[in-house]
Amino acid sequence: MKPSAPADAISPLRQDIRLLGRTLGEVIRECEGRAVFDVIEKLRRAAVKFRREGLASDGRTLEQQIRHLADGEANSVVRAFSYFLHLSNIAEDRDQTRRQRLQWQTEGTATPGSLRHTVEQLTADGLSGKQIRQHLTQACIVPVLTAHPTEVQRKSTLDLHQAIAQHLRLLDGLQSPQETAHTHERLTGLIAALWQTRMLRQTKLTVLDEIDNALTYYTSTFFSTLPQLHLDMNALLRKPAKSVFDVDNTPLPPFVHMGSWIGGDRDGNPNVNADTLEQALLRQCAHVLRYYLTEVHELGVELSVSQSLTQVTPALAKLAAASQDPSSHRQDEPYRRACIHIYARLAASAVALTGRRLARRNSYDAPVYASAAELAADLRTVCESLDGHHGALVARLRLAHLCQAVEIFGFHLATVDLRQTSDVHERVLDELMRHAGVTLDGQPVCYARLSEDERIRVLRQELGEPRPLVSPWVEYSAETSKELAILRMAADCRRRFGAAALRQYIISHTETLSDLLEVLVLQQETGLLAPTIAHATAQEGLMVVPLFETIPDLERGPEIMDAWLSLPEVGGRVREAQHGIQEVMLGYSDSNKDGGYLTSNWSLYQTERRLVEVFKKHHTRLRLFHGRGGSVGRGGGPSYNSILSQPPGTVNNQIRLTEQGEIIQSRYKDAEVGRSHLELFVAATLEASLAGTPTTQHEDQHAAQYGEAMAWMSDIARQAYRDLVYGTEGFTDYFFASTPIREIAGLNIGSRPSSRKAMQRIEDLRAIPWSFSWAQCRLPLPGWYGMGTALARYLDEGGPDQALSRAQRAQRLQSMAHDWPFFRTLLSNMEQVLAKTDLIIGKAYAELVPDAAVREAIFPRIEAEYHRTRQAFETITGHELLAHDEPLRAALAERFAYIDPLNHLQVELLRRMRSGTASAHRANEQESRDQRAIHMTINGIAAGLRNSG
Repeated sequence: MKPSAPADAISPLRQDIRLLGRTLGEVIRECEGRAVFDVIEKLRRAAVKFRREGLASDGRTLEQQIRHLADGEANSVVRAFSYFLHLSNIAEDRDQTRRQRLQWQTEGTATPGSLRHTVEQLTADGLSGKQIRQHLTQACIVPVLTAHPTEVQRKSTLDLHQAIAQHLRLLDGLQSPQETAHTHERLTGLIAALWQTRMLRQTKLTVLDEIDNALTYYTSTFFSTLPQLHLDMNALLRKPAKSVFDVDNTPLPPFVHMGSWIGGDRDGNPNVNADTLEQALLRQCAHVLRYYLTEVHELGVELSVSQSLTQVTPALAKLAAASQDPSSHRQDEPYRRACIHIYARLAASAVALTGRRLARRNSYDAPVYASAAELAADLRTVCESLDGHHGALVARLRLAHLCQAVEIFGFHLATVDLRQTSDVHERVLDELMRHAGVTLDGQPVCYARLSEDERIRVLRQELGEPRPLVSPWVEYSAETSKELAILRMAADCRRRFGAAALRQYIISHTETLSDLLEVLVLQQETGLLAPTIAHATAQEGLMVVPLFETIPDLERGPEIMDAWLSLPEVGGRVREAQHGIQEVMLGYSDSNKDGGYLTSNWSLYQTERRLVEVFKKHHTRLRLFHGRGGSVGRGGGPSYNSILSQPPGTVNNQIRLTEQGEIIQSRYKDAEVGRSHLELFVAATLEASLAGTPTTQHEDQHAAQYGEAMAWMSDIARQAYRDLVYGTEGFTDYFFASTPIREIAGLNIGSRPSSRKAMQRIEDLRAIPWSFSWAQCRLPLPGWYGMGTALARYLDEGGPDQALSRAQRAQRLQSMAHDWPFFRTLLSNMEQVLAKTDLIIGKAYAELVPDAAVREAIFPRIEAEYHRTRQAFETITGHELLAHDEPLRAALAERFAYIDPLNHLQVELLRRMRSGTASAHRANEQESRDQRAIHMTINGIAAGLRNSG
């Protein structure tokens, strides 16, 4: 063995990983015995040696060791390598935060993507704090949590991850030897608890489980980070303080809100209904009210200010006088008495809104708050009294944070979107119109058979018709009854929890103008809109949001929106009820699955540019809702760069973005990590919205200069991708045999089915398991396939630039990568996916395909495209993969040594399962054990690769 490096030469990250890895080893040896530990350690050393030296003989040794694992050893091996990857992720997240702090301490400058850096940059561009504040008053920045199933970890596991991270941070502080020993002991105990916690869920998650899981992130992250982020921005935009007492506790109008699809997104999920929608809003309301009740109680404890020592405002005195607090000890403590009254009103409001007693303290009957605005007014009364009587810093302790929280979360916590596919709306309206005897030009209507023009005419006719379509005397189909019940529940929930509880209705598979009009008619029939749209008030109805997903849908999108905004009944509603804003959602996942990586991104970019022109024509503000996933093939990648690379005019202080699956956990697992990501989100939105920023001012010029070449390459890439996926005989069989797609479908990771239809067709498979499956077998082709062919042919043939030499075309691509944020981000995201690709492991999965002819026809094409793509990338950038991102490169090199054995073990287990090698009397028991082990390898590989769903 080589001698160990001196302790001071080991990076803090390596120290953390060694500490956690050593502790895990001690736990395994204690819990499983020396023999099992030795097997795991032997495998670990072989995997590390193979990764470091890359010898084929070492790779074969690793595979042989895995194939000879006894049945009982496989599960222990999977758990050991998986949990080491879990712990490595914790260490890496901690290291990223540590490096950000170190940069600030050593350089004394704010890091790009921080609020301070953004404000400094915008101020340098000539904007005043007042102007930036004005932009924020018009901003709507919304992370939308969804329940898309790519989070494979149980909540119990994630909770232990958080506890381990917290104890790891304690080691940074100044501790006595006894405290350090105690922290190490607790850390070992937590890792032992992790080892003995079941890795897999035994039952499938329900929608209610998903709702509850999402709510935990408010407790761990959003309740603390979002209000503080607003307070910090407020401080940055003020003039320099004259003294420490010169503070402003006036809350900013919230510019970041929370959104959710959980409980309202029923596209392809039969488990979402009116009850789940109601439960989502009830549980959200109860969660935020519990938070307010706790904070108000703590506020009362904190505000011990005596009236004998200071004055109060008349408004505060009146609020205190309303209290029925009987204690004589608090007669001269008006702030405490005011808090007791606020608490009593909150307790009564909780009962009225949720039907449950949420207050943990005794209270008295008090008037309920009609809205969160009334609670905010009472809290402002307390704050203004403190501010006016030398207590501004006292208000800073807790009250200012709570005031800002109420502005952000209200009584609804997060806006829940409704989503359904256009096909369902068509069937529902067809049934309603048939029963109602609707006519067009005097003829009975069969809506499903109408042309598009006829559909538009009959729908507009219904929007002006006071007569209801829905009759209480008709028994409708189960589907129609369910859809009507959901919309009626939405109307009821808006009345109970406020209009902010439900604002958007998203239409999947929007292909025509009638798809949008259908939802307006259904809202009119269920009490969300007035009997005729012309009489709808500003508070009525949900914004109709089209979701353009496939490449053809994206191409038609601007034309559909032009027609939509041209309708008089729609244009007026957008101006008045929607305050001149119309939202459009863009689907990254399905466009990628439809056309491949390059074409998807270019189509999205082109659609956005065209939408900007359409919305300018109609004097309407565009809000884009980006339906992104975790993997690069589904629009993933660093949010900061992605937002900055958007076309000019598409952000404009308005943006919503889906946060899905494992991305929610990685970005919002705790307050520190969550704060960093939210800052990036806000900073990028502000920078992209203000035309003077360097990142956006030349975008139009670059799009015009390079657009023709990009369009040509997009066509080439799309053809290459579709030729493989949809045009190659046997490709579907290859995909289902060479990836763990069927086993992923068996994981209990979400309430939503993995396929829209019960058949083995790639067209019907959801984009999420499609990307997830390729990542598992280390061939994440949704993130690069077709790109290599397109770039290589441009270099060789030139397309629109054929007059240039090959060297000149290479130089042109290099200029695109240097000057154009869109193309630079495209390459950067692809670089990460290429770095996670492993052809040796991918070939091992290909060997699972029973048809040798199919296997030999397809895998070499994937292999060749990878080499083309990597070579083109290096030609353009002038460097190898991740050469400019040493921390990520080092992290991946460390992780791969622990992911590789999981991949090889997964292949072996899949081979055993599919070949049925177990003896007959042990078949069922063995199959069940192997299936659990396969599911655990999926868990571990996903944890190791990160951002794979």
